[in-house]
Amino acid sequence: MKKILVANRGEIALRVMKTARNMGIKTVAIYSEADRNAPHVKFADEAVCIGPPPSNESYLLGDKIIKVAKELNVDAIHPGYGFLSENAEFGEHVEKSGMIFIGPKSYAIRVMGSKLAAKDAVKKYDIPMVPGTDEAITNVGAAKEIAKKIGFPILIKASAGGGGKGMRIVENSEEFEDQMKRAISEAENAFGDGSVFIEKFVTSPRHIEIQVLADNFGNTVYLFERECSIQRRHQKVVEEAPSSVLTPELRKQMGEAAVKVAKACDYVGAGTVEFLLDDKHNFYFLEMNTRLQVEHPVTELITGLDLVEQQINVANNEKLSFSQEDLKINGHAFEVRVYAEDPLNNFMPSVGKLEVYRPPSGKNIRVDDGFTEAMQVPIQYDPMLSKLITYGKTRNEAMQTMLEAISEYHIEGVSTTLQFGKFVFEHEAFRSGNFDTNFVKKYYSEEKLKAINEEEAKIAALFALKQYLKDSEKLRLPKISK
Repeated sequence: MKKILVANRGEIALRVMKTARNMGIKTVAIYSEADRNAPHVKFADEAVCIGPPPSNESYLLGDKIIKVAKELNVDAIHPGYGFLSENAEFGEHVEKSGMIFIGPKSYAIRVMGSKLAAKDAVKKYDIPMVPGTDEAITNVGAAKEIAKKIGFPILIKASAGGGGKGMRIVENSEEFEDQMKRAISEAENAFGDGSVFIEKFVTSPRHIEIQVLADNFGNTVYLFERECSIQRRHQKVVEEAPSSVLTPELRKQMGEAAVKVAKACDYVGAGTVEFLLDDKHNFYFLEMNTRLQVEHPVTELITGLDLVEQQINVANNEKLSFSQEDLKINGHAFEVRVYAEDPLNNFMPSVGKLEVYRPPSGKNIRVDDGFTEAMQVPIQYDPMLSKLITYGKTRNEAMQTMLEAISEYHIEGVSTTLQFGKFVFEHEAFRSGNFDTNFVKKYYSEEKLKAINEEEAKIAALFALKQYLKDSEKLRLPKISK
């Protein structure tokens, strides 16, 4: 493998290219007109404009991307995450064109791309699943009867869904019909597929995912877990590895279950198996993500492995160079997703120019980003500016490093979620490890964050005044009234 095209943008494109360069592999970037000056474009050995800013006219044009790759004699295509990363047809077309798709085979993408098909595939492995329906439902009346049998609260989920779209929590039978219709409509609009199914809603769950890695020779390992319970609107915002609640025994059980899920669909490459963990530490299979995850860096830091390098090696038909027994957890890592959103205005996207953009640096701090100072934050894409990752020998050490890194991250021109990240890391529930996916709902409000900001501003002003008075005594400067 001598040349890779990265069919993506921003921080993940840049992150893949850095590993490829370290491996002596040349890279090709694609970019929309909105990303002409993006770091991933400048970093690549070659770069091609793929179209106008809208993703359906640029980054989602699979056939055009393949055409560009062939013209530039590319050996393989890495899809990153999002866009075409879980598009089975794109993967097939890449391989039919004579290039390598750095990801799983289309069969695995198809099976795990449907939550119902995924459940069906893993049934024979006796993997625990949340009680619910085994097939899609569109008949509202019949669905309501099933919901009553399962028992409220229940969760309506889009079969082809992700990111919280087509998902509704229903507390009682009175609101069921309205919520069912909304879920079907949202699923149709988001995925072109209105199929939904029903599950028992686990009221205080933790979201635990297991990283797996498999080669073409039947070797599959798990690279331990990531805790992803800090979420808003069903989207992860803070992740850590390992989880603070898993015992070695439970970790082994969940890891082995994740390996079985991977084997159920003949998985090859890096993938993630997601589970719910209830308050009694029972775990239930949710789904499998057939790609590299946004939060993969925390796994890299505790295992010492480069997951992109592993993806490339597996795609190059190499055997895994280690076994499960070789893998050990070393230390603790956190990741905060830094979004151009305003946490004091319902997390609304904040578009504008990065007047100041100075990320932190130093020991045990890693920043994966795709922006530089003076760049415009485009409105057409996900508003994530970067991923701020910290490491420590212990959870507390990694947590303290994160708080220091957040305070050293300077961004002006757009609102960001850094304040929200600080709120999470200073909250006792998070610090103690006693939290679940309801953390934001239970503890966060714009009023609380405003109050904290005001208190910190007062303290900063008092500190500045004290310093001024101290300096004025030394230098005999004119005093100011208190």
